[in-house]
Amino acid sequence: MPESDPSATLRRGTAAEAGLDEARLEVAWHLLERWAQDGSVPGSAIVVARRGVLLESRAFGVAAHGDQQQSMAHDSLFLVASVTKPVTAIAVLQLVERGLLSLADPVHAHIPEFTGVIQGLDRDRIRVEHLLTHTSGLPDMLPQNEALRARHAPLADFVKDVCRCELLFAAGTQVSYQSMGTLLAGEIVERITGQPLRQVMADHIFAPLAMASTSLGIRADLASRAADVVLPQEQIGTDYHWNTSYWQCLGAPWGGMFSTVDDLTRLLWATLSGGVLQDGRVLGTLTNRVMISDRTTRMSGLASEHRPQCWGLGWRLGAWGDLASAESFSHGGATGTLVGADPESGLACAIFTTRPGAPLHRVATAVQAAVIN
Repeated sequence: MPESDPSATLRRGTAAEAGLDEARLEVAWHLLERWAQDGSVPGSAIVVARRGVLLESRAFGVAAHGDQQQSMAHDSLFLVASVTKPVTAIAVLQLVERGLLSLADPVHAHIPEFTGVIQGLDRDRIRVEHLLTHTSGLPDMLPQNEALRARHAPLADFVKDVCRCELLFAAGTQVSYQSMGTLLAGEIVERITGQPLRQVMADHIFAPLAMASTSLGIRADLASRAADVVLPQEQIGTDYHWNTSYWQCLGAPWGGMFSTVDDLTRLLWATLSGGVLQDGRVLGTLTNRVMISDRTTRMSGLASEHRPQCWGLGWRLGAWGDLASAESFSHGGATGTLVGADPESGLACAIFTTRPGAPLHRVATAVQAAVIN
């Protein structure tokens, strides 16, 4: 598929039209159905696309909403958690394209209070690119994360504490997954645009791609379709867990997006197609290509043991299922979500569940095995 094709489209079709073996796809469906029946993954939804053909999304098991349960629907909304991160990265790259930001900019040029040396580690050396490649030295979560959530702190308080927290290593020397870097990336978007990140995403990403059921933070008109997450033990009994109005409305740039499998597959397809889907373009062709190209192994200061961890800008590379190519890009979420696509095979897939830790790489591998021509 030409990356620069401006007429990239998605239409409903069959597995045969997509060059997929329907019997092999049944392996993926069977996994999700079996997990729903034995209760290990109570509810899930999946959709697959290839060759411009979007298969009918499928849903399995049940969706809980408070004290009520109903059959999972193909258009149920899921809290996708860290699948939010590459979308925040798109918002950053749109500003790069507009000349308002550079990936080489020091973070403190846009967040002046993020500066200074603590225990020999200099914040002023952290660049915007480091925030999007997990090489900034910031922690994944703040030491006071639970305390902030327990008092229902706004995102501004998280930003203040990130600006004071200790770094784990010097920028650009290690790869260490860090949600707090994505938080600062979202904060930069807000300071440059003067708008909330959720509005920037709605206007410049979701609307152009016709992702009508996607929002950063739950939208009131979509809330009734949201499936509750099966909570991990440490969140049970709190008033700030994933299913509370506090967390659902917070709109965390690192993990607060709600979406459907169909909507996220539209985003994947636009990324496969050079940043465009039908008449909606979110990134230029070159920008889009850079986003899904390896940015970490080329970092001169990166320790050798960290080079196998390949990251683009917001996307993990070459780690989507057992049969994906090195060019594949993907991201998972702690709530039990996984999305990925492969430029080599032209395959895209979104798998959302309500169970954190579900072995979704097995489902992704089954989908990849269905490619036959």
